[in-house]
Amino acid sequence: MKKFLLVILGMFVSSQVLAADAAATSVKIEQALGGSIRAEAEVARDANRKPAEVLEFFGLEDNMKVLEISPATGYWSKFLGPTLCNNGGELVFSVGVSDGFEDDVMSLDGLGCTSSVNSGISLQNIPEFSFDDAGFDMVLTFWNLHNPSAEGRRNMNEAVFNALKPGGVYGTVDHTRRHIEPTSRAAQNGRRLDPVLVIKEMIDVGFEFVDFSDMHYHPEDDLSKEVGTPGVRGNTDRWVLKFRKPQ
Repeated sequence: MKKFLLVILGMFVSSQVLAADAAATSVKIEQALGGSIRAEAEVARDANRKPAEVLEFFGLEDNMKVLEISPATGYWSKFLGPTLCNNGGELVFSVGVSDGFEDDVMSLDGLGCTSSVNSGISLQNIPEFSFDDAGFDMVLTFWNLHNPSAEGRRNMNEAVFNALKPGGVYGTVDHTRRHIEPTSRAAQNGRRLDPVLVIKEMIDVGFEFVDFSDMHYHPEDDLSKEVGTPGVRGNTDRWVLKFRKPQ
């Protein structure tokens, strides 16, 4: 009985520590979101993109080693970097990392712990490969999985699986496509992706499906228009999916 009580007490203390760590990281994310390196246009997108809520859902901790795939112009990078770099973490960029990004974003204040690997690989042409770095606690990609072919997604997802530590998290966000709707020029759905298909593809390469969030559910988006269409742009229905590499 005494041993059982000690186990329960240990579990309680561990959960309290984890909750405290998550709360401390949330504060640091909010501080980074208010950082001076962010442009006004980026700040204006926060209400729609809910970056703090997304990172909390994925379970980001400020001392993690994180890989961000295809960071584009650095919307996420400019607060991920300071959150991690100022607290013993590390941020690595890969796939579609431009020279301009390396010169203009990675050199910003607060991003001293960043680096890039496999920059020559593009989302439109992803061969079988392995990342030039490994041991990641978390891999993140935002509005990117719709770009590669099914084969390219598999190649990338397998590379992510191999680069993650056991128990590591793969967090993904993208625009919603109707279930089993084929790619169609008439439907203008090329930049949308079926979340059920994504879950199947992730499980096929070995990931565990952990959870989803409806924080980006937009019922007014009937999924019939291209994501850049006026009135739809910035208000698409998006899925937020969390996967884990088994222990």
